[in-house]
This record gives sequence, structure tokens and C-alpha cells, in this order.
Amino acid sequence: MKPAGPRLTRPLLGRLRLVSQGLVGAGFASVPEAVRTMTAMQAQDLPAALWAVGVRVPGAALADVRGALDRGEVVRSWPMRGTLHLLAPEDLGWILQITSGRLLRSLGARHRQLEITSADIDAAADAALQRVAGGAAISRAELFEAFDQAGQSPAGQRGIHLLAALCQLRLLVLGPLAGNQQLVVAFDDWITASRTLDRAEGTAEWLLRYLRSHGPATERDFAWWSGIPLTETRAALAQIKDQLAELEFEGNRYWLAPETAALLAEGVPGGRSVLALPGFDEFVLGYTDRSGVLPADHADKIVPGGNGVFKKTIVAGGQVVGTWSATARRGRNQGVDVVAEPFETRDGLRPAARQSFELRAAEYRRFLGL
Repeated sequence: MKPAGPRLTRPLLGRLRLVSQGLVGAGFASVPEAVRTMTAMQAQDLPAALWAVGVRVPGAALADVRGALDRGEVVRSWPMRGTLHLLAPEDLGWILQITSGRLLRSLGARHRQLEITSADIDAAADAALQRVAGGAAISRAELFEAFDQAGQSPAGQRGIHLLAALCQLRLLVLGPLAGNQQLVVAFDDWITASRTLDRAEGTAEWLLRYLRSHGPATERDFAWWSGIPLTETRAALAQIKDQLAELEFEGNRYWLAPETAALLAEGVPGGRSVLALPGFDEFVLGYTDRSGVLPADHADKIVPGGNGVFKKTIVAGGQVVGTWSATARRGRNQGVDVVAEPFETRDGLRPAARQSFELRAAEYRRFLGL
């Protein structure tokens, strides 16, 4: 279906994505709802991931997101792309069933460099499961000690690769927080209710949920984001496209929720919105083609030198217009200094946008409890 309305432009595409991701409008009602709706949220940087959830839940505090992790209402693991993500607990198992085989095979060369064999993974699993038996939660250091005692050195990156493999095999998962670290627990002890979906059914649901929460997006965006081959993605799209709206933009087909597409006729919100998003946020990272919201000549300012580390972004009217930094103050006047770094250094942020950014900075401080 193709909704009537104005011609799609880059600003409109970006604002539609803001709506889909709960970044403008009512947002999400709770931390678990935000994560479940987004299906998977990049979380390799834990503080960034906590704010990525918080910015989508109006009024949420850091304690709310940490509490959801502590209670197992949200879980963190390596479901795709070899990268940590936040997910709803009932979704992690069936997503791993789809992705883990291909992901582990893709890591074969790296495992050979680290001298990790299937027998080594089995030995590490036995050692780990003994330590987390009976519902125990252990630190990463304690887990690596168990690996070492079982003859599996965690030196270099060997320990983290063994941990990730055991998480991908649904034996372990990251559980409650201990300060800024997460303890490791047994998958079956921590996640007591999992959905069961076969590969075709699961891929179709995953694609539908991605396009509803990230749209407008293309099939190639999803294939990259999920790690699902493009041929499978296209087969899944054929099953669910009647539940979506289709838009054409610059020769590509984009898909999104019909109610979001309807805003093209009714009025897409967010034209004057200014957001302070964390590094690695799904609004920027969740697509293989980011040119719809991030001009190519500024891309290296978000990921300097292509090092894979995404900086915090300022998003105005659905477009990335700069980065920002947050520095903790020391001494008596504790707090966080938030500094905008707009791309256009001559004019910077215009007064209205600057004022809006300062409000977002204040929201960030309130989220942190400062």
C-alpha cells in the first residue's frame, strides 16, 4: 500500500524514523516496552545503551533501566553481528536459534587465531555451568578464573570469545548489574519463559518488527542489521509486506508501519525536534545505509577514522547535525558538563535549536540523577 501525501524527502524520512523509534511523540510507556518494541538495541557500550532506552521512555531514570536489567525484564547478550544488544527475555532464545550457527561459523578464523576449538568451548561450558549452578551469578573475573582452572586460558581476547560463544549457544547470559559490570548467569535459570519459533516464522516476525520499529527501512538494512542473508530476508518480506506500507525514495523501496506512513498525509511530527542521542544509537547505527539522516561528508565525524566507535549525536528535525560530549565534574560542584559540537561550526546551533539542546542536556542530567 502506498499512502497519499507529500513526496518523501530526507528530512521526512528521518522524522518518520524518529516516530517509529519512539523518539518523538508519546514514546514508550516503560523500559521493557521500549526494548520489546525495538526488538534489539545495540548495547556494546552499557552507559550508552542505558540512555538509548531512557531517551525513548519519557520520565525514565537510570535506576529504571538498571532495575529492568536486574529483574531480568530486559536482557543483554550477543544475538547478532558479534555485538551486544538489549532484548526482551522471551525473544533472545528464538533469535539466537536463527543467528548463532552462522555467527559462530563466521568467527571460525578468529577462533583459530585464538586457538579455540569446539572441544575448548565444551570444556569452558562445563566449567562455567558448574560455577553458575543453582542460580548463582558470578563476575566476569570469576568466570575467567573458572576457564583458567579448566585449562582454558582467558588471556588476550580468548576469555571474551569463550563467554560470547557460550551466550550464543544459550548456555549463559548476562544478568544483574554489579556497579558498571554485569554478572554472568545460566541462561535457563535467568530466562524462564522463551518463545519458540521456527526459522522461517521467526525471520518473518523479526523483519516485521524491525520495519515497524526502524522504518522507513529497506530489506538490505534488515539483512545487514540482523545478519540474515538477503535471499531469506526477501522470502520473509513476501510473507509480511501486506502488513506494511511501501514508499519509494531515490530508486529504493522502503517499508514501515502503515500508521507511521499515514503521517505523511496528516503531518509528520518532529520538524523542530532536537535530540541528544547516545553513541551507538539505533537511529544512526540501525541501518546499512545511513545517508538518509547523516550526510556522507560528516560520517567520519560520527565514527572517526572508521574505528567502529559511534559518537553521541545531535539530531535536529530528523537529521544528524552534530555530536556532543558529556564530562563528569570533579570536586564539590559535581555534575556533568554537556557540550554541543555542531557540524556547522560557523553558525553552530541557532538560538532556538540551542535552547532545545540545553533542555535535552537537562533531561540527560535528570536521567543520571544529577
